[in-house]
Amino acid sequence: MSYGTTFPLWRAAAGHHWPAYTEHAFVAGLGDGTLPQDAFLHYLRQDYVFLIHFSRAWALAVAKGETVAEMRHCAATVHALIDHELSLHIDICARAGISEDELFATEERIENLAYTRFVLDAGHSGDFLDLMAALAPCVMGYGEIGARLLAAGGDGPYRQWIETYGGDDYQEVCQAAGALIDGAVARRLGDDPTASPRWASLCNRFTTATRLEVGFWDMGLRP
Repeated sequence: MSYGTTFPLWRAAAGHHWPAYTEHAFVAGLGDGTLPQDAFLHYLRQDYVFLIHFSRAWALAVAKGETVAEMRHCAATVHALIDHELSLHIDICARAGISEDELFATEERIENLAYTRFVLDAGHSGDFLDLMAALAPCVMGYGEIGARLLAAGGDGPYRQWIETYGGDDYQEVCQAAGALIDGAVARRLGDDPTASPRWASLCNRFTTATRLEVGFWDMGLRP
């Protein structure tokens, strides 16, 4: 997937952790339909809570933005997460007899707590770039996973999930996020960001978030 120029560099810096995330057994089960339904529903409940904190992190990015364009993009992302992406979880779980009140009352697993608080801390303790590096694995990783699974057929019990993240709308989200990050990096680090003293720490934030994504899939397989 081509989501700008910064993301591929961060993805490469993550090394083996990236395929451990995007080619995880949970992902394979989504693709071929062998993932047990109880594991999928357990994941959706945790991901519903995750997305609430993810929305808060993007709201924090509005405050961290240095331009109106950055603020506008992040505010629109908050709207999309709350009013659209959460609907996928609500819809699928409702068909399984799980209400939105039950989703909201889901007790967070440790893996969920670790990931969401890491992202929020990146924003509170760092700047806009620190927050983008922590947010990017989820945004772009799901786009990459969805596109690959959809291209492979995407049929089966998890087709709605695959079409959501592999479809044109979400792919445009990933491309826009890539452009946002590229612009933010150029604005703050200049034309050669890899030479910046900050580059290694940004790569490390991205890699840590990627490792936490692996842990989230691991958790999904242990309902």
